Formats: sequence, structure tokens, C-alpha cells
Amino acid sequence: MGCAKPRCTPPFQPRLLCVLLLLIVPCEIDLLAQQHAATSAIQLPDAPSASVLSGTVTDIDEATISNAQITLEEGETKNFRTTRSDDTGAFSFLAVAPGRYFVRITAPGFASWKIEDVLIHAGENFVLPPILLGVESIRSTVDAITQEDLAEQQISVEVKQRILGVLPNFYVSYIPNAAPLTRKQKFKLAIKVTVDPVTFLTTGVTAGIEQAQNDFSGYGEGFEGYAKRYGATYGTRVASTFFGAALLPSLLHQDPRYFYRGKGRIVTRALYAVSTVVICKGDNGHWQPNYSNVLGNLAAGGLSSLYYPDSDRHDAQVTVDNILIGVGTGAIGTLFQEFLLKHITHGAPPTQPSHP
Repeated sequence: MGCAKPRCTPPFQPRLLCVLLLLIVPCEIDLLAQQHAATSAIQLPDAPSASVLSGTVTDIDEATISNAQITLEEGETKNFRTTRSDDTGAFSFLAVAPGRYFVRITAPGFASWKIEDVLIHAGENFVLPPILLGVESIRSTVDAITQEDLAEQQISVEVKQRILGVLPNFYVSYIPNAAPLTRKQKFKLAIKVTVDPVTFLTTGVTAGIEQAQNDFSGYGEGFEGYAKRYGATYGTRVASTFFGAALLPSLLHQDPRYFYRGKGRIVTRALYAVSTVVICKGDNGHWQPNYSNVLGNLAAGGLSSLYYPDSDRHDAQVTVDNILIGVGTGAIGTLFQEFLLKHITHGAPPTQPSHP
């Protein structure tokens, strides 16, 4: 019997192993590269400097409304976010990217509230104006609030502002991003000031002082003299208000109001207050030379020469001097507005500081 030959194991092939490694390793490397590229592709770019949008929801009696739904929709992409007001009616959206937005607010039993074209800047803390929801049965036909409607709501608050609860403080906005006034609203505000009972009262006091000091002696004495002084003083006030706060701002598209800053260092706020005598905010939201104020005072001074006594009329140099004096006193007035009058003005809304 012959012995069977043992089965031999194939010898180890190092060359074959090298070929396999060369084929497998590049595939693994390519797969890892593809996975890394896919991961990088879905990473979002860094968001621009985020902002905050907030507000408070109340009814027309200024009672807070909780659990109202607020929708914030981005103007271009139409992406939207929602939140709800808390027990105090307050709400906020954090990390809002700069852009234009549409805001809609709904609450059971109330008409919806909308505002379009809300412009949010980078890093801004944007506070919506007072949100007043009317009852649904009365205001169910209201679809959206326009810029004119928003401005009307804001000046309806401004005409309730009185220093110590008495003196009108209508031409001050405590909302830094207030809606621009229409031509009709500028004249409406001027009329509101000129027919206010306090205006008639302070005009009478001024005329009485002038008569006691025998100013404008050409008017004479007694009741007739007092009536002429009263008429001249009131006429100058009306002319100054209508030229500087209604007519010229309408023609030049400028806002006659003082916009309270209420934020920053004392020096910065003081310089801002003084500068508003010669610069103002335009209806387009940009700051520009305050032609309305300077030309308005000049026009009122020229008109007064028609009814003041000949002996008390001024030449051109005196008129220019009076304008410069008016600029100086205006600067003092704006300093008072920035640092004092806000604290003693009844009816002023909570401060909403402007962004730098």
C-alpha cells in the first residue's frame, strides 16, 4: 500500500496582499473624504449679528392679554416663527436675523393685529409700538395696519403727554422708531397744540407781563392794549408752530418731533439733544439739516413785522440775532427734554431706548 501524498497548503503570497491593500485603502480614504464633504455641506454659515424683537399685547383699555399667538414671518423667505404672550402680555423673539418682517397677532375673542415691513437692523433691540387688540365683533373687518394707522396710534399717545399733568408736551416721541407722520397728521398735531387751553392761558400770562413792563408801548394801555399784545403773542406762536412744525416739514419731508434717546453716556446724550436743534429726522428715517426749524422761525419773525408796532419792529440784523437766540434756547429746551421732562411728563409711555 502506497502512502497518499499529503495535501499541501498554498504558499503565502505577499505580492497579492500588497495589491489588495492598494485597492482597499484608497477606497476607504475616498469614502472618508466623501463623508467629511457631506458633513461640511450641511453646516450652516455663521448667522449675522442677531437681534431681539419684543412687545406687549393689550386690549383697547390697555389691559394685558396673555396667551396671544404672535407670528413673525420673514419677508423674503416666508419662513416664520411663533410664540405666545405671557401673563403680563409680553413676548419676545430672540436671535432674529436682520431683515424685513411681517408680524401677526391673534387672540381668542379679539380681532387680529398685523404690521408689515418691520425693518430689523443687526444687533437691534426692536420694541413694537403699543399693540391694542379690539374686540372681534367690532374690528373683524380690519385686515392690516398701515404706516399711517401706526402713526395715528402713536400721536394719539403723544397728545396725552403733559408736563406735570398740565403743560402740553406733544412734540416728543418716546418711541425711537416711530412711524413717519403724514402731511395731514403734521397739521393735525399743530392744530392740537395751538387750540389747547393751556396755550391760550400761557399766552394770556405772557401778554400780561408785557403790558406790566410796557413792552410794545405802541399798543397802548388798558384792555385794548392787552388785547393787542395777546393777539400778537398768540399770532407769533401760531405762525411759528405752523411754519416750523407743519408747513415746512410737509414740504421738506421732515419730522418736527424730538426723539427721546434715554440711553448712553451723559455727554453723548447731551450732544445728541443739542444737535437736534439744527438736525432732524426725515420722513425717510435719515437725519438731515433741520431747515424746517430755522426757516420756520425766520418766517414767523417776518410775519410778525406786519402787526407789531412800527417802533418795535426789528431790522434784518436783529432778526438774525433773534434766530440765533432761538437756536440757543431751543438747545436748552432739548436738554431739558432729554434729562428732566420725561420724568415729570404724565401720559408718557415706558421708555424704549433707541439703538446707537
